[in-house]
Amino acid sequence: MQPTAGPDLAPTPTRAVHWIVTAAALAVVAGGAALVQPPDATASPAAASGGPNPEAAAYPLDCPDGIAVTDRAVGDLDGDGRPETFAAVRCDTGTGTPPSGLYVLTGPPAGEGPPRVAEVLVDPEDGMTVQQLTVENGSVSVVLLGYSSPEVPRCCPDQEGRASWHWENGGLVRTQATPMTTADA
Repeated sequence: MQPTAGPDLAPTPTRAVHWIVTAAALAVVAGGAALVQPPDATASPAAASGGPNPEAAAYPLDCPDGIAVTDRAVGDLDGDGRPETFAAVRCDTGTGTPPSGLYVLTGPPAGEGPPRVAEVLVDPEDGMTVQQLTVENGSVSVVLLGYSSPEVPRCCPDQEGRASWHWENGGLVRTQATPMTTADA
């Protein structure tokens, strides 16, 4: 003998209050998600204003397959009220780890057109990989990964250091926070 399912129930129509409660619940969840950020988030009021678009700039790189912007941060280090974009950029490749450059982008002088590279902080010719780019407290800082010799595979940097720059006397001044050391040390 099989159990019976009971009487068929007619569907009940939804009411406006049902949709209002659902919308309110979704608003609470979305609002809470907007307030929760990862602990390493470093957004600042300057970051909210955008800064120059690093994807639209022309970099001094010769890359047959185009470029890849691997990191970006925005800040107004010179205090002129116009945020600069700091962009870690490398040639786009399918394999390996090509060296990165770190560029300071400003808006075009006339206000129209693509952003321009105002300064090169790390030249790709130095063979470094730029990581952990942050702008906070009036300085830009990065972790630099490098290679102790040409025999080290390009996938596996064996040196690490930190560097930062701050605005002083009309220009960005580099501070080597930690020297390049063997990554295993």
